[in-house]
Amino acid sequence: MVQPFVNEPLTDFSVPEQRAAFEQALAEVGAQLGRTYPLYIGGREVLTERRTASINPSQKDQVVGYVAKADQALAEEAMQSALAAFETWKRKSFAERARYLLKAAAIMRRRKHELSAWMCYEAGKTWPEADADTAEAIDFLEFYAREAIRLGEVHPLVRIPGEDNEQHYIPLGVGIIIPPWNFPLAILTGMTSAAVVTGNTVLLKPATPTPVIASKFVEVMRDAGIPAGVINFVPGSGAEIGDYLVDHPRTRFISFTGSKEVGIRIYERAAKVQPGQIWLKRVVAEMGGKDAIVVDREADLEDAARQIAASAFHFSGQKCSACSRAIIHQDVYDIVAERVVALAQSMRVGPAMDGASQVGPVIDESAYRKILEYIEVGKTEGKLLAGGGKAEGNGFFIQPTVFGDVDPHARIAQEEIFGPVVALIRAKDFEDAIRIANDTEFGLTGSVFSNNREHLEYARQEFHVGNLYFNRKCTGALVGVHPFGGFNMSGTDSKAGGRDYLLLFTQAKAVSEKL
Repeated sequence: MVQPFVNEPLTDFSVPEQRAAFEQALAEVGAQLGRTYPLYIGGREVLTERRTASINPSQKDQVVGYVAKADQALAEEAMQSALAAFETWKRKSFAERARYLLKAAAIMRRRKHELSAWMCYEAGKTWPEADADTAEAIDFLEFYAREAIRLGEVHPLVRIPGEDNEQHYIPLGVGIIIPPWNFPLAILTGMTSAAVVTGNTVLLKPATPTPVIASKFVEVMRDAGIPAGVINFVPGSGAEIGDYLVDHPRTRFISFTGSKEVGIRIYERAAKVQPGQIWLKRVVAEMGGKDAIVVDREADLEDAARQIAASAFHFSGQKCSACSRAIIHQDVYDIVAERVVALAQSMRVGPAMDGASQVGPVIDESAYRKILEYIEVGKTEGKLLAGGGKAEGNGFFIQPTVFGDVDPHARIAQEEIFGPVVALIRAKDFEDAIRIANDTEFGLTGSVFSNNREHLEYARQEFHVGNLYFNRKCTGALVGVHPFGGFNMSGTDSKAGGRDYLLLFTQAKAVSEKL
């Protein structure tokens, strides 16, 4: 019998044995840098002449690995492999498919430090951030396995005399999985495992900056015995194979996590019915955020400042849930602002592989330039209180940056920056703070720090986000505890890690028999 779900514990790096074990993993992974990784199509490894070089953002002249690139012909081969595998995979029971996930979770747990080390090198994740990413990936496997078993049980219907009635859930077909680079193991694992445990087969197109850790995930699933063709690994450019697969008439669904702009484009293309297509494609989209932490005048101001800094600067602000706006009651604004600035200035920026680093690099040259451009915009829109430029090192390092007295409609208060930048905004009262918080096209996460029960209840009703937190940071959703997904331009509110998520990859079939 499968035991009840429990979240995977995080590693305590203050324990010398754990620290030594992680340092060993970093050394072992460091010795493997520069290898080449193939496509995986229908159970067959495929090497191509064209390859993508994955770069260490902490040390930009270091290649983490070379990954084969699929063209349209190989993408079509992968589609046909997935279609063929679907015919047998869909007939397996939910419980049987769940066992593959449980096996994969056990393998991933044994390789935990190794997988985390790969993300330090490839994604620029500091030790705690990488460890949390791997733990979340394990959680997704464990949680969705149990949810699949539950979904496969008989679902009671209203009974009437003379009929035997039942409803069960069947898979959709072949799906395209397009995960992000910022949680390159956790979100990739969750998106892929949810699709396959419900009986679908998939083409996995990893994010361009982080294909090596995606290949490691495929290794784990292969070691778990997943049948050939169920997961096909097809790295490649969005323009060349991304559009091709989204448009493909045999694609049944697209599961996407990434930017608003790309998500909208996928949503629009998927809506067009192609010749020979006999269904409406389903799109599961998790997109951007412009998340706010609201600080009431009746609040623990020290804790609020700490959580603003943690939400804004950990992983260099590269989370869709990161705090990019702190909306502070005017009566306590100066106190909170001063403390946030002090915390930002105290954070150590450095290579992700260094256990002393608190803030690592941003992901690549493009992000680096974009964030620095936004910082220059911010200097014209608010008062620079901390940071404001590049940090030292041979990587894409940016100082934790704080702007004060920002207008709610300024660009840095409205546009997603996806970097270590936070805008502090004054609110005249609590209702004004919630109004400012809602005044954005996004609606992903938000936090409220207040000791006033009436204000918390007001926010419960009026703060329009998919994940709302009281007196805690706005990042760090746990699988099973905080089902994750947002409103408006933050996506389709998929509630990843929640009990409803697997339904997105199934369709309900009711069968009635006259007795």
